[in-house]
Amino acid sequence: MAADAFIEKLNQQIGHEFAAHHQYIAIAVYFDELTMPQMAQLFFDQAVEERNHAMMMVRYLLDADARVSIPGVVGPVTTFDDVVAPVTLALEQEKRVTQQINELIGIARRENDYSSDQFMQWFIKEQVEEVSKMSDLLAVVRRSAHDVEQIEDYVKRETLPEGADPTAPRIAGV
Repeated sequence: MAADAFIEKLNQQIGHEFAAHHQYIAIAVYFDELTMPQMAQLFFDQAVEERNHAMMMVRYLLDADARVSIPGVVGPVTTFDDVVAPVTLALEQEKRVTQQINELIGIARRENDYSSDQFMQWFIKEQVEEVSKMSDLLAVVRRSAHDVEQIEDYVKRETLPEGADPTAPRIAGV
């Protein structure tokens, strides 16, 4: 059984993941309004990933016979000064989520909750990839801020559709 402290923190993390989902939709809409379809699709796809992360956590708690509490979320930032600002925000968000995942693992380990520790390992790998992806994207966007075609070309060239990861936790409802 999952430790109570871990359950409480994971329920909070579900809210953080849904908030990230909302933020990525807002960023996608911003880029869509600028007629940057590659950037828009990248962030629509990121939004789906964040939702799936939340639902993986829900599934884990259900499987662990633990209480699931879906918290409310704060509204996303919806206005940006330029094309750099939303990507900067996305990178900050991914770094914050990485810290949150590390805190969850710390709780699981302090509580000798080995199942929860094991569950969280996939999220560590995922966060390394997400921070790297947003760091690279931010570098390109900063360098090409006045040339949206260059940004779009980069995203089209470098962003490949992700296949199903057989090591990923199950998603509730799927």
